[in-house]
Amino acid sequence: MQRANRASIEFSLTWQSGRARHCERLYVPTVDFWRDIFPGELGAVTAALQPGQSATETFDAGVLVPAHEDRKIIRFKEAQFDRVQGGRSLTPRLGRFYPQGFAWSALGCFRGDYTPFRLVGLDEGVMVADTNHPLARFPLTLAATYVEKLGPIEERGGTCNHIAEAVTNSGPGMQIAYPDVPTDFYTPYPLPRQDDAGDADYYRLPRMVAHLDATAIAHVTSLYGRLLAPGTRVLDLMSSWASHLPTALHSCTVTGLGMNEQELRANDRLARWVVHDLNLKPSLPFDHGQFEAAVCTASIEYLTRPREVMSEVARVLKPGGIFVTTFSDRWFPGKEIEAWSDLHRFERLGYVHDLYASSGVFDDLHTETIRGWPRPADDPHIRQTVTSDPVLAVWGRARR
Repeated sequence: MQRANRASIEFSLTWQSGRARHCERLYVPTVDFWRDIFPGELGAVTAALQPGQSATETFDAGVLVPAHEDRKIIRFKEAQFDRVQGGRSLTPRLGRFYPQGFAWSALGCFRGDYTPFRLVGLDEGVMVADTNHPLARFPLTLAATYVEKLGPIEERGGTCNHIAEAVTNSGPGMQIAYPDVPTDFYTPYPLPRQDDAGDADYYRLPRMVAHLDATAIAHVTSLYGRLLAPGTRVLDLMSSWASHLPTALHSCTVTGLGMNEQELRANDRLARWVVHDLNLKPSLPFDHGQFEAAVCTASIEYLTRPREVMSEVARVLKPGGIFVTTFSDRWFPGKEIEAWSDLHRFERLGYVHDLYASSGVFDDLHTETIRGWPRPADDPHIRQTVTSDPVLAVWGRARR
């Protein structure tokens, strides 16, 4: 019998790709320092911390995840890729991730294997799959922040957390492009939607709804508070009845651009607002360099011509001005671009990151993900999942 030393910990995995700095935050509500498996010396160091303190350790490539191996890059006949999934015909696209079970006979797995592979070659009936972990080539830094000490319990067996697997599985690394293989996010363009009817009628009636649970909204608000400076002029792009800016930014002058006048009038953070349909006219009705910052919350998935909008946002920002995009796993069904619901969560992050990287008008790129926090007990979706809506973010600065 063992009396467990337990705590709630938030782990942060940070790494650098060629174009951006990345951070993956994962909250683990119950860490057992006696039972759980930590990499390196992180477990012993973290166990000695007090709430609010952090410990950090850096690992070479191939330590937290399996090292890259050329043998895991596999060529196979295109006919071995099952194009029919869930009654729908699937068109494989370069740079995208697919479950290995879609090509089970070629990759030596079973049909229900959802471990992702990346399609890195497609030519003359031959596909090339990279089944390496997408983080296999990167040095990784793992930090543990001690959130809360939990009371000890008597333990007789049970399960354990494998910390390195917990923080690296389920998507981290999928948000960056493969070397020399641009990801095909944009075929066809403009991007189609299931409901491609005009947006003016769809948004005619106000929807005073929260797109995220309260925990996720608090994370978005905290992120904006961290990245935006007081007293700046902020464009709230695709705005609604709430802007999710912290009270510490009360001195900011916020301009909202959205689709419904009643929603915009209800937003008490807006100094002024304008109704404007970006899918009908992606140009922004503002002067060059009019804002020091811009935010877009839970809306990027609705844009059918996002490349033009990205250029416009850079135009209306002062040089060095920041543009922050946040989103999650909920949207108005049918109004999102068709590919959005088919993409893995971290591929959606990759799509938004690519909008910044390929636009040629943003530098100093970052991505951040926040997962695993508990959903509020009074949230209407608590029966579907006890975990809060994940928050995914990309930001960059208008090129000087």
